[in-house]
Amino acid sequence: MSFYNGFLNLTNWSGNVILPTLAGLFFALAILRFSKGQPYSHALYSGLLCLLASGLLRTFETFASQRAWNDPDVYWVSIVSFVDWVGNVLMPIYAAIEVAAGGLALATGERIHFAGSWMRHFLTAGLCLLVSGFVRLAEYFVQRGVSGVT
Repeated sequence: MSFYNGFLNLTNWSGNVILPTLAGLFFALAILRFSKGQPYSHALYSGLLCLLASGLLRTFETFASQRAWNDPDVYWVSIVSFVDWVGNVLMPIYAAIEVAAGGLALATGERIHFAGSWMRHFLTAGLCLLVSGFVRLAEYFVQRGVSGVT
C-alpha cells in the first residue's frame, strides 16, 4: 500500500463516516443544550459544518471519479451501533422525560410570560422524536438498498 492510497482511504473514511456521525452527535448535543436553556448555537453550527465538509468531500469524489469507500470494519460497525442506539433508544427516552418535565412546569407555578420553560421542554421532546424518526427513516432506506421505495 502506498502513502497516496493510505491518505485517500483516511480522507474517505473521515469524510464519509466520521463527519456525519459527529454531525448527528452535535445535533443531539444542541438539542440537549437547548432543553436546558444553555447556548446551543455552537453545537448546531458544528453539526452543520460537519455535514458541509462531508458533502463537499463526496462532491469532490464524484468530480474525481473515485470509488466510494465500502470496506466497513469493526470501528464502523461500532460507530453505527452507537448512533443507532442514541437515535432509537436515548432520544425517545429523553423525549418522554422532557414531556414529563414540560407537564410539571405547565402544571406548577405562575406563567407571567407566554414563552416559559414548559414550551422549551415540549419543543425539545418534539425535536428528539424528529431526530429518532430521521434515524429510523435512514435505516429503512439503507435496508431497502438500491431498489427504492415502491
